[in-house]
This record gives sequence, structure tokens and C-alpha cells, in this order.
Amino acid sequence: MKKTLLSLALISALSGCAIIQSTGLNESDPTVTGQLEIVKKEFETIAGPATGKPVSVAVYSFQDKTGQRRPQANIASLSTAVTQGAETFLIQALQNVGRGEWFDVVERVGIDNLTKERLIIRQMREAYEGANAKPLLPMQFAGIIIEGGIIGYDSSTTSGGAGARVFGIGKQTQWSTDTVTVSLRAVSVQTGKVLATTTVQKTILSTADSATALKFYDAGTKSFEAELGLTINEPGTYAVKATIEMAVVELIKEGAKKGIWEYKPQTASLTITQPIQQQPVISSEIRKEKKDELVQEKAENKGAIEANSSQQQPNDRKATEGIKGENGSNKKEVK
Repeated sequence: MKKTLLSLALISALSGCAIIQSTGLNESDPTVTGQLEIVKKEFETIAGPATGKPVSVAVYSFQDKTGQRRPQANIASLSTAVTQGAETFLIQALQNVGRGEWFDVVERVGIDNLTKERLIIRQMREAYEGANAKPLLPMQFAGIIIEGGIIGYDSSTTSGGAGARVFGIGKQTQWSTDTVTVSLRAVSVQTGKVLATTTVQKTILSTADSATALKFYDAGTKSFEAELGLTINEPGTYAVKATIEMAVVELIKEGAKKGIWEYKPQTASLTITQPIQQQPVISSEIRKEKKDELVQEKAENKGAIEANSSQQQPNDRKATEGIKGENGSNKKEVK
């Protein structure tokens, strides 16, 4: 019984380690989150068109041209490997790229429904208002048509794994990668010329971790075996969405290289600030010391002046007495 409990404890510990996908998808995997963050940042911050007006474009379809089925072991799957509604992601990407400053998308996927609804409105207005019925506003036309599709889906382009077992207890991990390829092109409505085209690929990662335990007990006559596993697959739909967004950014770059459109000039605003002149801060102690020094200097100057004046007074008396004596002698000689 103790051996069984020990085996269960080891299985629980290994299963906890198995949740952390060592070679697959996790929040710190640079091959997943790092690339997606870079693409997302560039998708949102790319500079707008130089004219300041969005380009009118139309999307008729964006189909799955791969013909691939969802891979399943020993089962003939009828499900497709990628989404069949990728034009929704393309329209959303065209509307949101560069903070919505690049493209003005007009509805063409459901053009039949749109024209039918406009026809119903026109008939109702004519029935109630007669010949003076207010006409509908004309539909907006597009100068460029965005064509393309999902042109490739390759399963298990790379795969691998690793594992180890000690005394019947161990852990193993397996991983594989798929690749999805998306193509976009911009076609001029007036001339039918292909203005720009781009092809983008993205990797889809899948991992599987498992922990096993095999233990013999009761003198080797009985065995206990347990296995626990976890598989994580990157969503294929999310991968297609990220690939389409990347393709839209690359299409804008390709059009700028060929001179179809230009980026908005980036103007850096410089603010010049005047230097602030501050008076030196003197603490109270320094001010007190300077005040004492000034008082002492004044006292010393005052003492020196009084000493000079006291020395000059006797000399002046002697000089006046000498002058008086000389005058008296002169008077006697005159007599």
C-alpha cells in the first residue's frame, strides 16, 4: 500500500511538471508571443497615407485554396484544416490597420443581399410616394480590389520529442509544427493591373507532454501502471488571423516601395525650454556665520579708526604748542 501511495505521489509531481510545456506554447515562449507582439505593434503603429484620405478598396472573397483536411490519426476527417470565412478577418484587418487611416472598405461579399435590399426600398418608396419618390444615394465604388486567399497549409513540417524513465517512472514530451501560407494582391479597377502582391507564412505549434509510472509489487507478481498527459495546440483560426494582418502590413510596404502610395511624413515636435536660473540656497547656519563675520569685520574697522584718531590727537597738540612757542620767541626778538 505504501508503494502504491508513493507511486501516486510521484505521478502527481510529474504531472505538475508536464503542464509546463518545455518546448511548446507558453506565455514566455519567444517564438510565439514575441513575434505576435512585434506584428501587432507594427499593425497598429504603421504610418498613415500621405494624402490623409483612406484608399477605397473592395473584398469579394478570400477563399481556402489549400484543399487540406484537418489531420487526425487513423480517421478520415471531413473538417477543413483552416477556416472557410477568412474574408471576415481580411475586412477587419483592412479597417483597423494603421489606426484605421489606410483603407475604406466597401461591401462586396454580400453584394447580392445589398442590391436586393436597395431594390425593395426603391419599390416601397415608389408605391407610397409615386413618381416623386426620393431616390437612394449611389453606392460607393472602389478604386482597388483586394484579391488572394489561403494558398497553403503544410502539416508536421517539423516534429520531435524527448523523454526519460527511471525505475518505471518518467516524463516525455513531443512537439510538431504546421505552416499556413496567405497571399494578397492589390488590383487596379481602372486598368486591371496588379499593383502589389505579397505572400506571408506563419508557423502553428503543437506540443504534448505526458508522465508515466510503472511499478511492480507483491514480489513482482503484480504491477501498477499510470499515465497522465497534456496536449496544447495553437488555434489555427487565430494563426490565420495573425497571418492576414501581417500580409496587410506587407502589402502596404510593397505598395509604398512601388510608388502606389506614400507614407505620411513623421513630424517630430521639438519644444525648446529656457534654462531656469536659480539663486544659490544658503542655509540658516551659513547665513548666521556670514552675519557674525560681517559684525566682526565692522568692529575691527571701528577699533582701528578709533586708535588712529587717538594717536593723531597728541601729535596735533604737540604741533600747536610748538607753533605757539615759535611765535612767542619771534615776538621777543622783534622787541
